[in-house]
Amino acid sequence: MSVLDQALAAARAGQFRVVLPEMDDPRIADAAARLRAEGLAQVVTLADARPAEAYVEHLLANRPGLKPALALRMLDKPLIRAAAMVAAGEADTMVAGAANATRRVIEAAALAVGMADGVQTPSSFFLMLLPDGRELVFADCGVNTSPDAAQLADIARASAATARGLFGEARVALLSYSTGASGAGPSVETVRAAAQASGFPGPVQADAALNASIAAKKGYDAPPANTLIFPDLNSGNIAYKLMQELGGAQALGPFLQGFAKPICDLSRGATVEDIVAATLVTLTMVNKP
Repeated sequence: MSVLDQALAAARAGQFRVVLPEMDDPRIADAAARLRAEGLAQVVTLADARPAEAYVEHLLANRPGLKPALALRMLDKPLIRAAAMVAAGEADTMVAGAANATRRVIEAAALAVGMADGVQTPSSFFLMLLPDGRELVFADCGVNTSPDAAQLADIARASAATARGLFGEARVALLSYSTGASGAGPSVETVRAAAQASGFPGPVQADAALNASIAAKKGYDAPPANTLIFPDLNSGNIAYKLMQELGGAQALGPFLQGFAKPICDLSRGATVEDIVAATLVTLTMVNKP
């Protein structure tokens, strides 16, 4: 069963709650109506929120030194109020970004929800659906421009949690233009340090990461990856777009990852169908490690 089929089944069975803070956008309103009509999720809006005072503690927990009065004012912002509803357990996830920049969604999630244990760096991933049926996580293709080794290790950890939620297992590979000790250079050393810090294999070239016979020839001892970690935004963004244009792959996302609870950032060009699909994929990660 594909990830999308699993997401559809899980959504119908779980009746998860999704908060949509951008209901003024007609696309969001239409997606909300579809989610309700098809029994895919319980839609929560800002009209369902409690008074701002009820959420102040969640902001203070994630921002030491923040004054309660300032936290109260910040909760007037729809994205922050919605993220606080997720933190308070009044919604399982927040889906936003159709009318707000990615950085605003990240800021709200980091402030109200906070980061997952062991992760300090918000990042993103694409779910890549290949014509031959393979499904892969590509990260980070949308947020971190030039991650250092610690940030790259964070991206690998967050992506592993994503893969476990989507696929049931994570086979992570940190990509480079070099496999093992075959090459050198600043980028290779950054990937090597990130691999050592995260415990996931790398550096490895993409062909060895995906093809067992090539891996054997290059002395790379790991199963074919379902989660590819790119060394920087440049390579990740180029790779997923080439997969779309030349390989016929479908790219769903980008989705945010690394937060204590699932948060979905939509493309501002998202269609109603995109919004519904993104919501379903995000819901597969509810209550997953």
